[in-house]
Amino acid sequence: MSIFERYLSVWVVLCIVAGIALGKTMPEMAHFVGSLEVAHVNIPVGLLIWVMIIPMLMKIDFSTISQVRHQKAGIGITLLINWGIKPFTMAALGWFFIAYLFAPWLPADQIDSYMAGLILLGAAPCTAMVFVWSNLCKGDANFTISQVALNDLIMIFAFAPIVALLLGVSSIPVPWATLFLSVVIYIVIPLIIAQQLRAWLMKRGAAAYQATLARIGPFTTVALLATLVLLFAFQGEAIVEQPLIIGMLAVPIFLQGVLIAGLGYWLNLKCRVQHNIAGPSAMIGASNFFELAVAVAIVLYGFDSGAALATVVGVLIEVPVMLWLVKLVNQSRPWYEAKVRRNV
Repeated sequence: MSIFERYLSVWVVLCIVAGIALGKTMPEMAHFVGSLEVAHVNIPVGLLIWVMIIPMLMKIDFSTISQVRHQKAGIGITLLINWGIKPFTMAALGWFFIAYLFAPWLPADQIDSYMAGLILLGAAPCTAMVFVWSNLCKGDANFTISQVALNDLIMIFAFAPIVALLLGVSSIPVPWATLFLSVVIYIVIPLIIAQQLRAWLMKRGAAAYQATLARIGPFTTVALLATLVLLFAFQGEAIVEQPLIIGMLAVPIFLQGVLIAGLGYWLNLKCRVQHNIAGPSAMIGASNFFELAVAVAIVLYGFDSGAALATVVGVLIEVPVMLWLVKLVNQSRPWYEAKVRRNV
């Protein structure tokens, strides 16, 4: 593990502090950067996502994609959790903590908005960041990209109905252009670029390919940290002014991540799925497509809404929690593999 990855939690905390300070001291600049959008997809964040995931997408060898067909259990478990369990557990946790337990300490006129933000997080499975988590837990890259692509396809059709159902309304104005453009920006374009670079480097030989990966690898982490600075700059003022609300919103998000990751890991173990599939399977379920959740929350409820704040708190909680979960997955690998061998 590189020095970037080894101390990633430290860099994350520093970038969160820097982002909040930037948003607090220079809110006009943060709002300007936040306004650089196409179909409500933030262009600076989108470019950073490219830098974040292209080095990992370059590792994918599509000649081995047929192997994913033998991982039906891992794919099935991830789909079940992402679409049959996760949105509903997030809504249930949000209702219990935000609409019931913490309601006396929250602004009454914002509770529905906070709930909407939590629901948007729960209904948007991870697309970009999961490549980081999969890479850190030594997951199968072909499984990860295949599962993410499948989730994106399902999300186009299932996202709006699930959000509408959980919000308790018959329909909801979801920006379809944002959904489609997000898939193109976060998956299709970087995948094409990465595979073109891979093909060009492989023509120069495996040594050149590996050397290039080693050189550009740290850019993934740098782009992740820069993305965090931007996202927290957008909500810097709100986070400083409402620390108690941030803490209360963090509770259901934290419990959701731990619950979903644990359930996914356990189901993969029971189905005797190999560890390099079980790891990313659990990570995909536990993490969120927060770029999309933030964008939709802003377009539906406004930049300074409770929904937008809730989705940004999701980023605040997700990164350190996912780093902790990745560590647990890696540490438990010998135990997991021994259990699978005994049950074969």
